Amino acid sequence: MQAVIEKLNENLKVVYRQALDADKKLDELQQQGHGKFTSLFGKEAGFGFEAKRFKPYVLDVAGDVESLSNMEQLDEQKLKNAVLKLQHLLQLLATFK
Repeated sequence: MQAVIEKLNENLKVVYRQALDADKKLDELQQQGHGKFTSLFGKEAGFGFEAKRFKPYVLDVAGDVESLSNMEQLDEQKLKNAVLKLQHLLQLLATFK
């Protein structure tokens, strides 16, 4: 289980750096009059909120991973949800580049 948590944290570090760069680009686009949207993800992505930037989503996944790391036994459903959210982030960030 510890190896899974470590791998998730490694991926979160990469996603966090990419998210900061993407958020900066989104700020620039919005200042130019572009980027008129209400949320980066729909409800099907598994996030319980809507945001116009990547960082809140990364922090949400980080919270899920932190919660998993504090559990005595692995909750497979929570792990699956965290991995799916991370996957959605990675896909959108790759598309955004």
